[in-house]
Amino acid sequence: MNKNQFNLAVVGATGTVGNQILACLNERKFPLKSLKLLASQQSAGKKICFEGELINVEKLTKDSFKGVDIAFFSAGSDVSKKFIPFAGQNGCIVIDNSNAFRMDPDVPLVVPEVNSYSITNYSKKGIISNPNCSTIQMVVPLYPIHKKFKIKRIVVSTYQAVSGTGKKAINELLNQVQAITSFCNYKVNVYPHRIAFNCLPHIDIFLSNSYTREEMKIVNETKKIFGDDTIKITATAVRIPVFHGHSESVNIETYESFSIPEIRALIQKSPGVKLVDNPEKKLYPLAINAAGDDLVLVGRIRRDESISNGINMWVVADNVRKGAATNAVQIAEILIKKYI
Repeated sequence: MNKNQFNLAVVGATGTVGNQILACLNERKFPLKSLKLLASQQSAGKKICFEGELINVEKLTKDSFKGVDIAFFSAGSDVSKKFIPFAGQNGCIVIDNSNAFRMDPDVPLVVPEVNSYSITNYSKKGIISNPNCSTIQMVVPLYPIHKKFKIKRIVVSTYQAVSGTGKKAINELLNQVQAITSFCNYKVNVYPHRIAFNCLPHIDIFLSNSYTREEMKIVNETKKIFGDDTIKITATAVRIPVFHGHSESVNIETYESFSIPEIRALIQKSPGVKLVDNPEKKLYPLAINAAGDDLVLVGRIRRDESISNGINMWVVADNVRKGAATNAVQIAEILIKKYI
């Protein structure tokens, strides 16, 4: 497939992440020959503007991938499981944003700043998985620390924006805020409880171990991306009334000793990371500053004084961009540059 331009398809093109994939392709000047926009029957027939041209959204079918080189899937696990095999039958390489194949040992799970080398394994099934948004933003700053000092344990609490659930959740938060501040009745549809002016310690379904599936994604995906099953990881995932930008309180314990200036220097020079850490000037990562940015913001770096080799930090990123769309497009850029 050695060529200079590529035929792309975006599955779930009308969704939040699908829209952002299109924006990233445009911003990063991806070498496009053609672009096919795919969605459900409900969205088929809509038109989306891309680079000044209105493109018709087509209904996703098993025949949608003829002539397509690379397809971005962002329509949920069920759609991925059903239609990715058809993409493969047409020789199409898939970059999948769902959870469908992330833990498949024959499918690379990729964060370009961490393990771009694993992309080479895509040929086994023709699939590259995009990790969970919370996993992506955590492993980018932690990987250089792990390489130098070897991480023993991670304790992470996530504070996740409603855009991680999609457009309906964004609208629900907006409508609830408007209703409550106008002293009107509000509706609860997307989440089990009101999200406006509230925090919900519940993302995805609860599993038999009392963790949610979201929490176990962070645990299992981090180990796979780092290629290290010995790291002890525990997570608590919380949904908060913020539109864009996930925040994480991350506590790590390392085997090797370190100094805080060493940690700051590592993070500062790491790709994809921006150090925002000057508490005296009230500078630390904020969700409102991460929104619209592709960098992972890191700050509040300090020693955990309760253990010998512990660090606390605050990590923030745009969950729809770096946490999904940008990471997927970065994977595609490496794919066409090095492997096809």
